Amino acid sequence: MKINILDRMVMALVITTLSLAGISIAADGQREPQEEQKRDQQEKQQLQKQEQKQERVQKKSEQDQKQQQQRVQQQQQQDQKQQQKQQQQERVQRQSEQDQKQQQQRVQQQQQQDQGQQQKQQQRLSQQQQQKLISQQQQRVVQYRQHLEQQQALAQQNAVLLQQQKRIAQYRFQEQYLDRVRQQQIHLRDDRFDYARDPYFYTAPIYRYNRGGSYYETNEYGAKTLRQAVNYGYEAGFRAGKADRDDRWGSNYKDSYAYRDANYGYSGYYVDRSDYNYYFRQGFRRGYEDGYNSRYQYGRFANGNYSILDTILSQILNFQALR
Repeated sequence: MKINILDRMVMALVITTLSLAGISIAADGQREPQEEQKRDQQEKQQLQKQEQKQERVQKKSEQDQKQQQQRVQQQQQQDQKQQQKQQQQERVQRQSEQDQKQQQQRVQQQQQQDQGQQQKQQQRLSQQQQQKLISQQQQRVVQYRQHLEQQQALAQQNAVLLQQQKRIAQYRFQEQYLDRVRQQQIHLRDDRFDYARDPYFYTAPIYRYNRGGSYYETNEYGAKTLRQAVNYGYEAGFRAGKADRDDRWGSNYKDSYAYRDANYGYSGYYVDRSDYNYYFRQGFRRGYEDGYNSRYQYGRFANGNYSILDTILSQILNFQALR
């Protein structure tokens, strides 16, 4: 009896032990998958962090490369601009040196010409020759005054025509031209000329020029007046041509009153009016073409003035030295 009770107690103990062991094994079995899942999640998180870190590093590297390329491009552009600027400065410097050299050459040539002219002008005309020139000059002044008075009526008629044609720019140019001629007329009327002291009347001719198949002689004072005629003509022609272009009028330099008059700049002294008019129109025609076509083929613009090129001026006048 006692043995049975003991066996039962042993059996119960065994059963209890086995139950507890099964429970422990079951608990351990449940904990292992959870821990594995937790480790997997941790590993995934670490991988994600590493990938994100790598992406950030990659983006940072790409941004650095892009910025470096931009800096290189900017530097190249700056270097290119600096090079262009330096080249421009070098061109300006070379042009300036060439201009200075040409200016020096012109000054030297002018000095040589002046010296030669002074030597030639030391030869004085005789009293008889001087008196002949003075008589011619006095007649020339009287005729010029009469001519200016006659031109006023023609100028008024032409001004009315321009207004009717609505050529506003050309009308303004003509008014400016006439105002200058009126000032010359006033000066000529009030002038008290001292023939005895003017070197033109006792200086021998040094140039010969051809106009209309005939040859004429003059000294430096007459030559200077003819040079002025060409230059004044070029200036007036340029402004007249520009005015017609602004008015959208057809090109016709002979239609301009200034061309027909051709007296601007003429003082009435040193050369015949016909000579002055001829060379004024030579300059006017070339100036008109430049002004109408907005170019500088025959002249230039400097210091606020239009003037004909020296080479063209020499071709037009074609002075030949007498000595």
